[in-house]
Amino acid sequence: MKKLDNVFIIALIVLFTSIQAQNVEKITSKDGIHYITKNIDYPITGTYLSEGGTEPIVQLNPDGTGIFQLDDLSKITMVWGMECFEDGTPKYQKGFNYAVYSLWYKNKEEWINAHFSIHFEKKKMFILGERSKDYIE
Repeated sequence: MKKLDNVFIIALIVLFTSIQAQNVEKITSKDGIHYITKNIDYPITGTYLSEGGTEPIVQLNPDGTGIFQLDDLSKITMVWGMECFEDGTPKYQKGFNYAVYSLWYKNKEEWINAHFSIHFEKKKMFILGERSKDYIE
């Protein structure tokens, strides 16, 4: 009976570890190793528009792909994730009525860090402080 309990506990540990591993990706940027996830318990996927609802945009797809449109309106396909700890817990700084995260995205060559913030009272999310989308909790 005790052997069966040990096997069950080991199976649970392996299952939990594999579930966590699927949600976290290890990346290497110019400044070192980071971990990213696509889940921070807020609806971060979608299209972020510039002021007035215009281009340039940032598109974050649920599968971790997307589009980053530059100021000259050229579009770059990318993969993305939010910085987290190795266990998948998001890294952020919380203010009075906002939270700041690090959005990492990779174009064809390198990982780039971008400012991502959530403003709880306004129910808005911002990328680089200029592209935003509304959200509902």
